[in-house]
Amino acid sequence: MRIDRRIPFAAALVAGTMLAAPAAFAEDPIRIGFLSTFSGPGGQLGQELLDGFNLGLAATGGKLGGRTVEVIQGDDQAKPDVGRQVADKMIERDKVQILTGVNFSNVMLAVAKPALDAGAFVVSVNAGPSQYAGTQCHPHFFVASFQNDTSPEAMGLEATKRGIKKMYLMAPNYPAGKDFLAGFKRTFKGEVVGEVYTAFGQLDYAAEIAQLRAAAPEGVFFFYPGGMGINFVKQYDQAGLKKTVPLYGPSFSLDQTVLPAMGDAAVGAFAATHWAEDADDAASKKFRADFEAKYGRLPSPNAAQAYDTVLALDAALKTVGGKVEDAAGFQKALETVKFDSLRGKFRFNTNHYPVQDFWLAEIVKDAKGRPVMAKRTLIAADHQDAYVSKCTMK
Repeated sequence: MRIDRRIPFAAALVAGTMLAAPAAFAEDPIRIGFLSTFSGPGGQLGQELLDGFNLGLAATGGKLGGRTVEVIQGDDQAKPDVGRQVADKMIERDKVQILTGVNFSNVMLAVAKPALDAGAFVVSVNAGPSQYAGTQCHPHFFVASFQNDTSPEAMGLEATKRGIKKMYLMAPNYPAGKDFLAGFKRTFKGEVVGEVYTAFGQLDYAAEIAQLRAAAPEGVFFFYPGGMGINFVKQYDQAGLKKTVPLYGPSFSLDQTVLPAMGDAAVGAFAATHWAEDADDAASKKFRADFEAKYGRLPSPNAAQAYDTVLALDAALKTVGGKVEDAAGFQKALETVKFDSLRGKFRFNTNHYPVQDFWLAEIVKDAKGRPVMAKRTLIAADHQDAYVSKCTMK
């Protein structure tokens, strides 16, 4: 089975450019490994990230820093060992210079070190494990999305502000699940009456929902991406709990990768997010319109992050004339990069993780009857992660 393939990005655009100006291709293209989850219950997450990334490349004319791009795609199947095998091939055979696309933190923890040791840059479009935000921070490791704990930290602040006294927490038992619940507990001032870690990939939550009901919480904070989230929210609604015990989560459990399948079951839930599909700034409006026109669906924050990642890479590489081989120059350019982010304010902290705003969103139906995240109030401005003080760049 072939689990990676080369993507000739914007083939028509590239072919036209070759005919018009062959001298522009005297320099080798920048080789990017896009490793993500394209199969199984989490398959739609990788596709969402890739679609946002490709839309970003379309916006930059198929180039980064004025240099052509070759994207090599690989499927990690949400398995760290598979991800490591595919990443090794990308590094050793394809000589990728930038590794991106990783969705799940357990996969990121398996692939980042060998990629970094080989001299590649790792620029995450999604996974933001705590380890690389703190003691394992690395000069060539950047996260353009979020640190896992930060959205839950925002929701913990919101739950405290709402006067909720008893919360029940649920997440899959893998690195991001632990980060997300740790983040919520860091800022929530009430009592945690239950903290449950379920098997990664679990789809039946009947037993856990029964335990949750017995604990009688005032709210539930959950983190379940992909198919896990779809099943949990639908089963929670079927159990009749939604009206009496509201659901709170990060946007990644209540966004457009899952909302169409959740349907009415998600309406009324709350999310903490750094971007929402109803954002009314000009850049977000254009991105949303272009995404919906190209893919026939609304974008999620995942797609917005991937799009932003391309803009950040393009802006940084322009600073060094497209020379990704100039590792020191490219690193410095990324550290100080300025671009028109869909999130408005965005900058990399000293640990190469974002400093950004987080908003409360409510799941409602739009004018077409589709469940969407509707931004309500600002929860935390210029929010940085809790691990930055532990980072010492070498």
